[in-house]
Formats: sequence, structure tokens, C-alpha cells
Amino acid sequence: MARYSHRERIEIILAGEKPDRFAGSAWRHFFHMEHDAAQTAEAMVGFQRTFDWDFVKVNPRADYHVEDWGLRQEWSRNEFRKHRKTAFPVNRPEDWERIRPLSPAAPVLAEHLRTVALVRKGVGREVPVLMTVFSPLAIAGRMVPDGALLAAELRANPERIHRALRAITETFRAYAAEIRNAGADGLFFATTQWASRQTISWAEYEAFGIPYDREVLRATEADALNLLHVCGSENYLRELAAADYPCRLYNWDADDPTNLPLDKAYDALPGRTLAGGIDRNGWFLHATPQEVVFQVQKLMRAHDGARVVLAPGCAVEPEAPRENYRAFREALG
Repeated sequence: MARYSHRERIEIILAGEKPDRFAGSAWRHFFHMEHDAAQTAEAMVGFQRTFDWDFVKVNPRADYHVEDWGLRQEWSRNEFRKHRKTAFPVNRPEDWERIRPLSPAAPVLAEHLRTVALVRKGVGREVPVLMTVFSPLAIAGRMVPDGALLAAELRANPERIHRALRAITETFRAYAAEIRNAGADGLFFATTQWASRQTISWAEYEAFGIPYDREVLRATEADALNLLHVCGSENYLRELAAADYPCRLYNWDADDPTNLPLDKAYDALPGRTLAGGIDRNGWFLHATPQEVVFQVQKLMRAHDGARVVLAPGCAVEPEAPRENYRAFREALG
């Protein structure tokens, strides 16, 4: 029998102490239910009621960040297919000049605050809830048809991009505070592909990423349960861990051979609580439930439950069998 609530278990781990069992969570998109606040919340709450994770990662449609600036898309009605983008806020370099700060009451942003409130009401107070927010640079990257256009522009016209990033940061600094007011415990703060050697240099991320990231994260207040999610291959996890972000959990694709493996992160990220271990594109997606149980048990033998929360390195593909989620959750105990 569990001795602690989900919230208590996470707080025990964050304090560096042994919990009653390993904590775990998983998340995925429900593309066919991402059209409005009520359906998105229904998908998140239903997923939590089915699997009883130790924290809920609210997984909204990825482009909610930029829709109020003019991104348009055709909604997918297929659970397994992404929405199709039809218009972008920035198509020419001079379009960056039109990016101005938005209010949290802007229609799509307000819709997603309602999602947070509905998820909080649906899962209760004893389950930590994290709302997905991309970094300002990642948000800028979703304003263009191809991220390479942003990378080129930040090198050619850095001041223009800094002005746009300032507008985005002002918007999401205010929005982060409202996310807490809506009931979230903190942010699932994602860099997407931008904190990677494959996209820009570390010096460029130091200039165009870190100052703006810190502002958004600090707006959540000191008690926030923020998780830093460093996406992609060849990522800057070590550098970001040293950058004094107000984050209490660190999540990345530790199964990617170009990234820091989970077992090496104990020393590389001293004092940090790590979230990972579930190979979302490998055995979790393709194995049988019995094999999932074997892999989860193997992880629990190899790792310290006072340092590691078992989780995927990014959103699990929608095609992953529901039986594998159940096997993962039951293996936790």
C-alpha cells in the first residue's frame, strides 16, 4: 500500500529522501481532443484517472503559444495525426517587428488558462500539475515556417530578434504567473530543438535563450515546481543545469546516444532531481507489456528513487499501446 500521496512522494524525492516507491509519470498528445479547453482537459484528466501518475504534465496543442500572434492551423480529428499549419506570423525578416507583447487574456492564452483550471479541478489537489510552456526562443521558432529562418536572422539581425524575444518574454512572464493562479504547481519548461548543438551554438543560446528563460521561470515564484525539459539530440543539458534556472526537475532524452545517459547524470548534475529512463522510442513503444515491466524493474534496480523520477524523455508517440502505460504504472507499485 502506498504510504504517501502523489504530492508528498514528489516532495520527498525533491528533498533527496527515499520515497515509499519510485515515482513516475508519462505524457502524450491527444490531437483529436486539442481543439478547446474542455476537450484538452478531458483528455488530461482521463489519462490521469486511468494511470494515476505522480504528476500531470498538461500536454496542450504545441502551437497554442503563437496562435494569438497569427499562426493558423487546420485541426486534426485523428488521434494519431498532428494539426496542419496553414499560416505563420513571420514569413519575412521585417515581420519580426510586428511581434508585440500580448495579454494573458488574449483568446488562445486565456483558453489554456481555463484548461489548467479544469485539469486542477479534475485531478484534485494531491496531484502536482505542470503546464507546458516553451522557452521564448522556442516560441519564436514556431512563428516561422522553418526554424532555420530564425537561426539565420538572429545571426544577421540580432537586435531585431532580441526585440521580438523581449515581447515574447513579457507575454509569457505575465502568463506564467497566471498559470500558477489557475492552479498549476509550475511549468514544464521546454527548450524544444533550440538548446542543441544541431541548431545553434552555446554562445548563441547564452545570448538569445538564457536571459529570457530565467525571466519566465522566475515569474512562477519561489515555491514553483518547475521542470526543465531539454529536447533533442546533442543537447546543452550540462550547460543549462549550471545556468541557475529555478527548476527542481530535469528531463531529457537520456536514451539518445548523443546526450548524457541517466546513470552519468548523478555526478554531472549534482543535487538535481532527474526525470527520465523510459525509452519512449524504443522498448516502451515496441515492447510487450511483460517486457515493459522487465525494463522498468531493471531501471528501479539500477537507480536511486531519491534522485530519479521515471519518465519518458519527451512526449510518447500516440501509437504506444495503452497496455504498456499500464505495465509501467503497475511496475511502480
